[in-house]
Order: sequence, then structure tokens, then C-alpha cells
Amino acid sequence: MNERISLVAGQRVLWLPELGDTIARESHANDLIGEAWNQQASWVALPIARVHEDFFRLETKLAGAVLQKFVNYGIKLALIGDIAPWLERSQALRDFARETNQGGTFWFVEDEAAFDRKLNATTVRT
Repeated sequence: MNERISLVAGQRVLWLPELGDTIARESHANDLIGEAWNQQASWVALPIARVHEDFFRLETKLAGAVLQKFVNYGIKLALIGDIAPWLERSQALRDFARETNQGGTFWFVEDEAAFDRKLNATTVRT
């Protein structure tokens, strides 16, 4: 992996590269969580290119299972990239994205700059 660590708003963020294993099953989250623990990262920033399309089809329950695993281990997850094509097809996903983006444990963001702005703004509010 060519991951990197950055410090954003006082939090360690593990940035994963676009090339790598795809998250296609709940168990695939284990490697990401393990690497976050090894790097003492509180956030994992994962490009959407690394996420199987089933994640965006909420009826598969992949998103819920993966996110629950992250929550259980106290690691936060940000999916980085444009999810507009999936949002256009699913009102449920639009609702899910809107709700999760209001919280502090899982976000959909367009790019690294948007993540940095959101994390900085969230940290200022708390």
C-alpha cells in the first residue's frame, strides 16, 4: 500500500491510494481497521474507486455491515470521490448520505480538500 498519514484538525488520517483491494465484503473492512490501528489513525480516507458498487446499493446491507465494523472499533471512515451516479439512482442512498454527513463517524466527501474543510469545521463546533 502507498498509504499516507496526515494530521487534520488534530486527528490522524490514514489516506489510502486509489489502487488496491476493493471493499466488497464486510470482512474486507478488517484490513483497513487493522492498518488504521497500526498507524494510530482516527480516520480512514478511502477513495470510492476502492468500494464495490454493492456498497452503494443499500439493499445489499454491505454499507451497514462495513460501517458497523468501523464504529465497533472506534475508527471513522470517509469515502472520497463523486457518488453522484449512485445518488441519482437511489433516494434511500441520498437520504443515507445526507444523514451520515451530518454525523461525525462516516462521511461522503468529494475530495481531500472537502474532507479537510469538513473535519476542521466539525472540530471547531465541538
